[in-house]
Amino acid sequence: MSLMTMILKMSEGLSKTCAIFFLTLLFSLPLGMIVALLRMSRIKVVSAVTRFIINVLRGTPLMLQLLAVTYGPYYLFGVTVARNKLIPVVIAFSINYAAYFAEIYRGGIESIPIGQYEAAEVLGYSKLQTFMRIILPQVIKRIMPSVTNEVVTLVKDTSLAFTVSYQEMFTIGKQIANSQTSFMPFLVAGAFYYIFNVIVDWVMGRIEKRLDYYR
Repeated sequence: MSLMTMILKMSEGLSKTCAIFFLTLLFSLPLGMIVALLRMSRIKVVSAVTRFIINVLRGTPLMLQLLAVTYGPYYLFGVTVARNKLIPVVIAFSINYAAYFAEIYRGGIESIPIGQYEAAEVLGYSKLQTFMRIILPQVIKRIMPSVTNEVVTLVKDTSLAFTVSYQEMFTIGKQIANSQTSFMPFLVAGAFYYIFNVIVDWVMGRIEKRLDYYR
């Protein structure tokens, strides 16, 4: 198989890799905020349970969580999650990354001086208005470097979908490597991931610059 043919064949899985990436961000970013607010709840039971769930998700391999979401329901209840494996893959990725984003959000929210809450209250802002108009914009600005790091990691983690035989880019590369007894498909996959990460890093860098309005 020529190099060009190999690249074209692997590029077929690139769309599925992109689907995992974008859908995970679409669901995990807002879910992470909800989890962060539950983690910061004044109700101790809610906070403790949320903290335990976060610890489990961060303390166990994403690969294990992928297997659990994809095959767990069948072995436990005899129910198939979905015929399209993209659904359980995105569910597992979104839940896992929501746990990491939740801690990033929590750190950003807790870094805001309490005086800003008090000032907003004096000005007549409700708690929701204070959070949405004053706190959240500052939190987003402060956490962007950490979020960028997680987004870059997500690009590479999409390759873990091969564990459930989802035909994304790395899975196809692995199949070609096995059939051709060659390491070249892995090098091609590595180049794809690197270029993808360069683009993501550039986009996130532009967003950071736009948010860095005091410079």
